[in-house]
Amino acid sequence: MTEKKNYTFAIILITSLFFFWGFIHNLDPILIKHLRSAFSLTHFQASLVDSAVFAAYFLLAIPAGLIMKKYGYKAGILTGLSLFALGCFLFIPAANSVSYPFFLAALFILSCGLTILEAAANPYITVLGDPAKATQRLNFAQSFNGLAASIAPIVGGIFILAEEPKSPEELASLSETAKQAYIQAETALVKGPYLVLGLIILVVAILFFFTKLPDIKEVNEGESSKGFFGSLKHKNVSWAVITQFFYVGAQIYVLSFLLVFTEDALKMSGQEAKYYAGLAGLLFMIGRFIGTFFMRYIAPYKLLAVYSLISCLLCFVVIYGAGMITLYALIAITFFMSIMFPTIFAMGIENTGADTKSASSLIIMSIVGGAIIPPLASQITDISGNIHMSYYVVLLCFVIVFLFAINNKSITK
Repeated sequence: MTEKKNYTFAIILITSLFFFWGFIHNLDPILIKHLRSAFSLTHFQASLVDSAVFAAYFLLAIPAGLIMKKYGYKAGILTGLSLFALGCFLFIPAANSVSYPFFLAALFILSCGLTILEAAANPYITVLGDPAKATQRLNFAQSFNGLAASIAPIVGGIFILAEEPKSPEELASLSETAKQAYIQAETALVKGPYLVLGLIILVVAILFFFTKLPDIKEVNEGESSKGFFGSLKHKNVSWAVITQFFYVGAQIYVLSFLLVFTEDALKMSGQEAKYYAGLAGLLFMIGRFIGTFFMRYIAPYKLLAVYSLISCLLCFVVIYGAGMITLYALIAITFFMSIMFPTIFAMGIENTGADTKSASSLIIMSIVGGAIIPPLASQITDISGNIHMSYYVVLLCFVIVFLFAINNKSITK
């Protein structure tokens, strides 16, 4: 009975992490629009925000796995939270120096913390309880990531997009002194939100430090493969690494550039567009809860196949449509994306036994797709001058998710 109570509290505590990293990730669309205006960035330059964030997943995923293998999940969580807080605090000197590269460096350090957190929390929540309900449990925890996605754009819009930024023409008419003062004022708007978030994360880290968490061991689940990359011998792991690369790239581009899409395609102001970004986050959250419910009756791989196919069809609407229907289609995609990350992840680490931690790190490592896909799509926009065309890249990503689903049918309801 005591063990069950401990597991319940541990699940609650770990689930809170999904909210926090969901919140910080979903401030990125606000940050991209804000910094793009403040520093007069091209679409490609603005996409480097995503590159800075998700390059960390590629570089830190293996160290994260090694930390967990040697010291356990709790050590990984504490390390991740510490870097998360440090990255938030670095936004203050970045704003003071009025340096875009400094912002990217702060985002990279913050994301190093997120990498370790995700590498620890995603597998931990799947093994912390009934194995038969691992996919449902992960989707439920990821639902709080969706809750954060619905809140962050509105909160960020209120505090960071406090007023509509000046147009390139207005900036060009300013003197160099006035222009620098304007950029300084714009960059300073990010300091308050990230300072508060950093302090909250420090409090969470202290709470974790003083809380005893059950350390689940996988060593009795079978013999570990030789070497860190040995887990790739599992078909579902290798498939999941490839698929997660493309899926995360699609998710990040859809969410991060939603505000840019409304500005370029619909000439919508940031103050108005932030509510559509909030709606996208809300649908993302609702999709997670509904998907978790459906998985009681439908095998996860079947639901993943259906959702990815619908996402492909919606991409055609975004590419070939015009007016508000394209925005509605883009927002609808977020509902069907909702189950993809946790379902791909759970299918990827299923039956990996002692390889669970290394398999988890490799799948988290593939999140580097978020650093590569958005710049690629953004280049298409810069070259073609048509942001609609960039969603061909997103379409390709969802086709790969569909192929993963129909080729990995081991998980049943």
